[in-house]
Amino acid sequence: MADDAQLIEAFDSRVKRRNERREFFRTALGAAAIGAGALALSREAHAQSVPVTDADVLNFALNLEYLEAQFYSFAATGAGLASTLLTGTGTQGAVTGGQKVNFTDPIVSAFAKEIAKDEVEHVTFLRAALGTVAVAQPAINIDGTDPNGAFSKAAQAAGLVPVGTAFNPYASDENFLLGAFIFEDVGVTAYKGAAPLLVSKTYVEAAAGILAVEAYHAAMIRTTLYAKGLATPSLRTSADAISDARDSLDGASDDDQGISPVTINGGTASNIAPLDANGLAFSRSPGQVLNIVYLNHAAVTSGGFFPAGVNGTVTTSAAN
Repeated sequence: MADDAQLIEAFDSRVKRRNERREFFRTALGAAAIGAGALALSREAHAQSVPVTDADVLNFALNLEYLEAQFYSFAATGAGLASTLLTGTGTQGAVTGGQKVNFTDPIVSAFAKEIAKDEVEHVTFLRAALGTVAVAQPAINIDGTDPNGAFSKAAQAAGLVPVGTAFNPYASDENFLLGAFIFEDVGVTAYKGAAPLLVSKTYVEAAAGILAVEAYHAAMIRTTLYAKGLATPSLRTSADAISDARDSLDGASDDDQGISPVTINGGTASNIAPLDANGLAFSRSPGQVLNIVYLNHAAVTSGGFFPAGVNGTVTTSAAN
């Protein structure tokens, strides 16, 4: 019974800490967006009533893959995607920011190169599957020097850096891991949430294949952060703050999880795989995914890492 009481107390404390950070993040980013969100509510409701096609779902995923591929390519090599991988329907946009990380940990460097290669292949694969209806890369902000850039705004609101201060995910191995942590868990939940929307079994299999790779990537990032966080607790706290920030944007549910160890029956267990009570990964709707990458909990059509929005038919975040 004592062990059970200890477990309950630990979970209650963790939930309280998440709720406090979620409220802070919501206040920090949400005030300026209330007006824009109200104007977009009717558009969001209409969009949700219109069935999406397999091409719509894959194009939504392609927007996210552009973002990940650009971030990892710059971090690993100092260069972005080839121009031949950027064209398509909709408005083609440029990338703001991005630079090579001067890695000091060879393991982190190897991870970055592997993930970069995988994400470029995802972009190439999805563009080939979509053919002439593939969307162009939208404008993407992955700047690490601008205090008003997407990474900086996310880090400021999560408390990683003071307000008005830049957060540079290319400045160190640890910063790179935290920047990657913002994306990877979102990618896993995005593909899981999108899978039921697909009709073609061929596309379902393809989405499942990409989902599995994104889950491998997320586990690589989470495991490395966890290991480094055992020696540097502030790094672990920063990752937990990012998790709370994501949770504050995608709705009232408390599904997202950080990497801090949990106490079970008097012992310490890691939290590499963020699962529910049934051992399952959770899903995010396209609107919830856009909440996070737009850095907004209202119904809007642009912001954050996509300053001009994404291309395709699924473009509006959810109203939370």
